[in-house]
Amino acid sequence: MYRFLLSRQWVILTLVGLVLIPVMIKLGFWQLHRHEHKVAQNQLIASSLAAKPVPVTALTAPGRDLPHHDMWRTVKATGTYDTAHEVVVRQRTAADEQSIGYYVLTPLVLADGDAVLVNRGWISAGNDLTEFPDVPPAPKGRITVTGRMMADETTAVSGIKDTKGLPARQVMLINSKEQAKRTGRPMLGGYIEQTGPQPAGGKPELVPEPDHDSIGPHMAYAIQWWLFAGAVPVGWIILVRRERRDRAEAAAKAAAGAGKAPGGPPPARETEDATA
Repeated sequence: MYRFLLSRQWVILTLVGLVLIPVMIKLGFWQLHRHEHKVAQNQLIASSLAAKPVPVTALTAPGRDLPHHDMWRTVKATGTYDTAHEVVVRQRTAADEQSIGYYVLTPLVLADGDAVLVNRGWISAGNDLTEFPDVPPAPKGRITVTGRMMADETTAVSGIKDTKGLPARQVMLINSKEQAKRTGRPMLGGYIEQTGPQPAGGKPELVPEPDHDSIGPHMAYAIQWWLFAGAVPVGWIILVRRERRDRAEAAAKAAAGAGKAPGGPPPARETEDATA
């Protein structure tokens, strides 16, 4: 009755289904883990932004990697800007998430001689990407900067390729260790994403607060993958029953056709009366 399942076609179909089920289940859990990561990150961002500002030196020190749980904490730093070592970070997006330009990265020299990088905000790239852009001047004299504490960028984490041979004073990644080598000054690990004071004329454009409300479609994708995994055996059973029904109908038609002879019954044989 089900011997057709041993045919080459059905063996291949069954094996494909058996492979797809665990793959789809695994993809569902992968999306679930991404959902959980997004929820946890949103909670961390929200709690960090709500925490009271602390001195930048309370979270970081020269050569130290910023712990993940200190990301987005509000910090304050007082010092003077070292505009001689100011650089711009290429291929960065404005608040509209469409315009491409630069981040302005300026070291802030603290009272003890150490420095911390400050992302002062976004500016338009202009027409000539080979020249240092026209950067709004940093405030002169002693200033107190407030901002979100961010970890150093690396290619592994950000996915941004650290292109070499760029024009002078242009970089791809915000990395305190690299800038410490360039300036020859001890640099606190990580950098400050400035939120205050507001720059004169709104330039550079301050980086907006990170989104910590949306959770993305990952949970919906996880459910979809699990539904697909459940649909595979259901679909297989439907196909098997349909195949069995079609084969049974074909066999019944063949049997009915074989029971009919090609023509009517032979005529009765006539006999003649013998007369004496």
